[in-house]
Amino acid sequence: MKQTLIIIFTAVLLVACGNSDTEETLKKRATELCQYIPDHKLLDGSKDYMTADFHAVLDTMFNHLPEHEAMDHEWLYYFVTGNGGTIADYEVTKVELADETHAVATIKVRQKWEDGSFDETSDIEEHQLSMEKVDGVWLMADFDGHKADCIRHIDINRKEQALRETISDYLVQEIGEHYLKGERCIPTLLITASEEEGDNQARVWGDYWVFWYNTSGDTLKTVSGGNHSGCMTIKQENGKLTVTDFEQTVDGAGNAASAQRIFGKHYDVFKNMHMNTDVREAARKEQLQWYGKTASALTTIRTTAGMP
Repeated sequence: MKQTLIIIFTAVLLVACGNSDTEETLKKRATELCQYIPDHKLLDGSKDYMTADFHAVLDTMFNHLPEHEAMDHEWLYYFVTGNGGTIADYEVTKVELADETHAVATIKVRQKWEDGSFDETSDIEEHQLSMEKVDGVWLMADFDGHKADCIRHIDINRKEQALRETISDYLVQEIGEHYLKGERCIPTLLITASEEEGDNQARVWGDYWVFWYNTSGDTLKTVSGGNHSGCMTIKQENGKLTVTDFEQTVDGAGNAASAQRIFGKHYDVFKNMHMNTDVREAARKEQLQWYGKTASALTTIRTTAGMP
């Protein structure tokens, strides 16, 4: 009997010693992982502290989408901090094991200033950091459910990008052909509104501009261009998006009346967008910068201002 008890005690001791995932060690690891929570950017070295799939979606959001798209979702840039110049101070209060390879850490976050003093005007926030054990190492697998948010946004963005590419291709091929040509035809798109009509068709209203450019070093010089505002009907046929109709505003005296008819309830938004030169030039510059990132021949883009 005594020998049996010794054997049982030894077995229990071995199991206890072999299990390194105590709450204390998990809290310590969670505290390490907190240092790689994104703060306005995906931090250097974070790949080694995140699961491959979580890092992949964050990398796509931060580094492979147009900047203005990501900035529409401020939670991405301010995971736990705002824009007030404070620094996040993390306290892991507990870690709960879901199974041998999954755990959730509860984190309290306070904001502090660079001198180390706490910001007494901000509340203490509570967050959930999901952890997954991969090849014996605990990694960050999610934070406040933002992985699903990222996946949804990436899917929406890809659909929007496909729509924009379809519109751009149409403007280049069907409208750009009638202008004095340069080396590159790059439209500027200011989408006013879009509405889906069934599963395979959409109408997209926009303030569309077509520009031809010549390149001089890293500068795009405007050769020709013009406005082609209106509504495009786009259908998906055999897995491909196609512009099947484009109703444009007319030039001259009938312009305002045709715009009111075509844009309907979206007219006021269109008018404000169309009449604001600063907004148009900002959009033009932003879209050209994105073009520069995706065009292998150009790494930096500056443009000559305005129309030729």
